[in-house]
This record gives sequence, structure tokens and C-alpha cells, in this order.
Amino acid sequence: MPVVLVTGSCGLIGSESVSFFAEKGFDIIGIDNNMRKAFFGEDGSVIWNQKRLQKKYKNYKHYSVDIRNETKIARIFKKYKRDIALIVHAAAQPSHDWAARDPLVDFGVNALGTLVLLEAMRKSCPQSVFIFTSTNKVYGDTPNRLPLVEKETRFELPAEHQYYQGIDESMSIDHCLHSVFGASKVAADVMVQEYGRYFGLKTGIFRGGCLTGPQHSGAELHGFLSYLVKCAVTGRKYKIFGYKGKQVRDNIHSYDLVNAFYHYFQNPRSGEVYNMGGSRFANVSVLEAIQMCEKLFGRKFNYEYIDTNRIGDHIWWISDVSKFQSHYPDWKYKYGIEDTIRQIYESQKEER
Repeated sequence: MPVVLVTGSCGLIGSESVSFFAEKGFDIIGIDNNMRKAFFGEDGSVIWNQKRLQKKYKNYKHYSVDIRNETKIARIFKKYKRDIALIVHAAAQPSHDWAARDPLVDFGVNALGTLVLLEAMRKSCPQSVFIFTSTNKVYGDTPNRLPLVEKETRFELPAEHQYYQGIDESMSIDHCLHSVFGASKVAADVMVQEYGRYFGLKTGIFRGGCLTGPQHSGAELHGFLSYLVKCAVTGRKYKIFGYKGKQVRDNIHSYDLVNAFYHYFQNPRSGEVYNMGGSRFANVSVLEAIQMCEKLFGRKFNYEYIDTNRIGDHIWWISDVSKFQSHYPDWKYKYGIEDTIRQIYESQKEER
């Protein structure tokens, strides 16, 4: 039976990948050592998701291994080398703020961990497909130089601007402030491209906007929509960091992203890079998301505004996914913003 190996298998995209491919009949190897708890505390722990996956999918085998451990990763790859058809690399340290506290760990997980996986693939299963969940933060703060116009609830681009429908892959990743996190993801992103172009391996890079869904263990430092809904459920105070709460994010449901992975897997293009987010189909400002929560759940939202924005944070990001859609025209969105918020809300109510 073909094997799909998933790193960060108990996180948002990892667990969605486990579910998606397990239900298609693949055997799944999951690698996740719950570093999210070390990064973000109990809010970030994914043990609940590990237990859920192990209970639900008999074709799921879990390894609690650090992706920086070259020896243990190589051992796993060698064990399954004949069967590994796809590697979904979703493990990461995902926070701007946390990265600045410990750049060595951030770079080790995001950059070195990715290289360890690429080398294990190259040596053990070069026939497989490698998908990397990169980030729009590889573009640094360049999007903040766009001629944004302040509206009542959001910042917005003029309709005639070339990026109005979304930012495409032509935007430069140079000459900008990335944040420490953004820089470590750039290193990984470029290395995955290089293993495709230099070694001829089937590697694909997906530069995500906000990735979200009901399996997200959202925390204050990471997981905007999930954490916002968690505050709505618990009554916890939500903090808006800068930009008057009018910063815009496109949010893509984890199912829609993993479905894009599946389309790529069936017809991979070596070293290809895709911006991937909610695009004009699913985007929202922080203020608009709060208003949606108030409307959907029928109660006032508890929040405070902090004037200082996060370093390197985007004021406005909407992805242009037209390149991916041109390569894989059968792929379509399934979940909009309100659908996703409702799912997250129901999931978090069940947890409580």
C-alpha cells in the first residue's frame, strides 16, 4: 500500500492531510513531537489531535520524533522507502514573536529540519513527491509598501492595481524586513526549490496565507482565526495588535489547501512555487472577523486594542492563486469564511 508521510501530523495542515489521505486508502506515517506545546503552552498542545487520529484511523502510525534528528528521521525513511509516495512537510515553528525569542531553535526547526527531510527523501525515496508548506512571510514586509487605502473596516487596494485580485509569485522576496521567522522559512523555501531544480526531485512549495480550520490549536502568537473564535467561545480577551484592526488576511480552509496538495501530487511539477490562500474568495480583516463572530454567536466580543503592530506583520495580504488554478484547473474552493468560523466554533464548543 502506498505511504504518505506527514510531518507536523497533529497540527492543522498535518492532521487534515492525515484525514484526507487516510480516507483515500493510503497508509499514513505521522511525525509530530508536540513542539507546539513548547512554543505556545497548553493552548498550542496537539496531543488531543494525536489521540483523535490514532483512534479514528487504523492506517495511521505515529512517531514522536523531532525533525531535526537526522538519525531518527533517516531510520523512518529507510524503513518505508519502497512505499513512500508522498511527503507532506507541515511541521514548523510558525510564530514571528516566538522566533525572535530563540532564533537558533526557530532556524533549526524551519530550515535545518526541512533540509534533514529533503536529504532523507533524496537518499531513500527519490521517486516520491515532496510538498512543503511555506508562507507568505517569505515576501517580508514588501506588501506593506502597496498603495493601501483605509476603509471603514479594512485596508484595501484600489481596484485598478495589478495586485487587487491578490499578490502573485512575481513579488520580490529581497530588500525587505522578513522577521526572524520569515527568514528561516525563506531558507527552507529556497532549499525545497533547489532540490527540485538541482536534483530533479518532485518538490512543490505552497506559500500559504492564513491557514485555518476546526483542527487548529490556535494560540495568541499563532492561528489568527482559530484563536479569535476561541476567545469568542471562552470570553477570553482578544488583543488586536496595531493597524486599527483593519489588517486583512485571506483565510484558506485546511481541507481546501490539502485538496490542492492532492491535485499537485497527481501531476507534480519540480521546484514549482505557488501562492495559496483564500484569495478574493475568502478574506477578512480582524475587525470584520470580530463582527462576524458577534453576528454568528449573538454576543459582544471582548477585545482590546494595542497600538503597536507585530514586527514584519502584513497590513494587507490576499493571495493570487491563479497560477495554481491554471496548472490544476479542476481544483476548487469548498469553504468560505463564515463556513469556516462556524466549524471552528462547533469544534471548540465540543472540546469544552
